[in-house]
Amino acid sequence: MKSKTPKESQAILTEIVLPNDTNTLGNLMGGRLLHWMDIASAISATRHCGRIVVTASVNNVSFNQPIRLGEIVTLQAKVSRAFTSSMEVYIDVWVENNMTGEKKKCNEAIYTFVAVDQLGHAINVPSLVPESEEERARYDSALRRRQLSLILAGKMKPSDATELKALFTEG
Repeated sequence: MKSKTPKESQAILTEIVLPNDTNTLGNLMGGRLLHWMDIASAISATRHCGRIVVTASVNNVSFNQPIRLGEIVTLQAKVSRAFTSSMEVYIDVWVENNMTGEKKKCNEAIYTFVAVDQLGHAINVPSLVPESEEERARYDSALRRRQLSLILAGKMKPSDATELKALFTEG
């Protein structure tokens, strides 16, 4: 299986916030943004492995600022690390004011997907080769996030989480 880069797995989704997407304050509903994030990150994971993928978890979502009616939202999703059958996808959310053209990052999220065969069984995915400094940082931190998730799920002993332990010990 050939390794891939984050750019090869990138997905960009652009939407405009319409009245049906907003709450009573005129801001994009969080659930709608989560839906868009799930779509963008699923496309990214699918591009990475070329197979059917299922959402395994939403590891982190931050709603740093409201997105208003009429603003243009661009989601950029990239696989940050591939494990045996799972892939962590990092999503950056940018908002553009349609009147001024000003663009700023407003939210981000991390999703995990698992590649499956036609019967729904997990299958192996290609490895990932990060290229930029940001991609390498996200790649490295993905292992720590995975270890923490496995510990919380009771699937890993804390003593086996070498990457996490390294954060708290001097060496």
